[in-house]
Amino acid sequence: MLRTPLEGIERAHGANLGLFAGWLTALDFGDPISECRATRSSATLFDVSHMGRLEVDGNKSFELLDKLITKDLSTLNPGEMSGPALILNENGGIKDDIMVYMVNDNKWLIVCNAVNRVKDINWLLEWRDRLGFTNGDVSVKDLTTDSVLIAVQGPKSLELLESIGIKDACKISLLNFMQNIRVGELSIYLISRSGWTGEEVRSYGFELWTDVLNGVKLYESLIKAGAKPAGLIARDILRIEMGYVLYGNDIDEAVSPIEARYWMALSRGKDECVGCDRVWSKYVGGVNRLRYGLKLKKGVKHILRRGYKILAGDEVVGEVTSGSYSPTIERSIGMAYIKVDHAYIGFNLDVDIRGNRYEVKITDFPFI
Repeated sequence: MLRTPLEGIERAHGANLGLFAGWLTALDFGDPISECRATRSSATLFDVSHMGRLEVDGNKSFELLDKLITKDLSTLNPGEMSGPALILNENGGIKDDIMVYMVNDNKWLIVCNAVNRVKDINWLLEWRDRLGFTNGDVSVKDLTTDSVLIAVQGPKSLELLESIGIKDACKISLLNFMQNIRVGELSIYLISRSGWTGEEVRSYGFELWTDVLNGVKLYESLIKAGAKPAGLIARDILRIEMGYVLYGNDIDEAVSPIEARYWMALSRGKDECVGCDRVWSKYVGGVNRLRYGLKLKKGVKHILRRGYKILAGDEVVGEVTSGSYSPTIERSIGMAYIKVDHAYIGFNLDVDIRGNRYEVKITDFPFI
């Protein structure tokens, strides 16, 4: 079990800690629903240090990443991000969804899912060898346990960062980043305009990456400035409201990005990367199931859970992969893979919840 470097300060602020992807980290601070509402209306602070942080360096680093990543990285300039992007297996299944940061032509950063960190490193090294590159051509470093990643999300995020002295945050546009920021005693390695709660779409979200000592100081400074601490339960609810996928629930190596409708992670026409040819063959040939949103009626108290069956009459036509109560629209929501010939967008199917049937509306994303 790995422990977040911010465990001590999170405990001091009332965190309930639990295990996620092999990490002991903050699940909530007493009330996940209020944490969600604060994110949508003000500003919240998430410790996401469990996410993998990798550095890919060397004169062949672009060639390696271009071979393994679904997005066209050639369009990036230093200080720009590409993502979400996918790493695929050779059958076109999703090994991971990641964010890629271009530092310069020969240096790139990757933020990946905690559960896939070791797998991703091994895949990068395997393909480095398969392409005939040496360690001098490409090096892969794991920076995760020596650093901290903090997400500040919500409409008052910029105001919050400016209040602690980060005056240049306003200059960062969506999916861009700045490095090596010094604010008084604080030293911050990287600040990006990004996130995973939907606030980044409105240019509200920031992610801050620094070393452990500065991370503790930064967390405390943000709390004192008025940020509400939030945990992974709220983060999960917020991403479902936006229709964002979670690795291991909604996507995995058996799922094609075509089935997942993960369009934002693909660059159409890029078919030279590992697995991309299989993805585009499914695009041309079609698939049998697609991912859609689900809404229960207001007042229905049940929560949609992974594994619940979606029914048309007595036929099982889909299965829930993620679900939660949405405090924003005040009803239970979720997502499911549904047979294409039963994807009745705007109309109802049924969901089986412990032997009882409830109408569920098939809808698109986002929910808010």
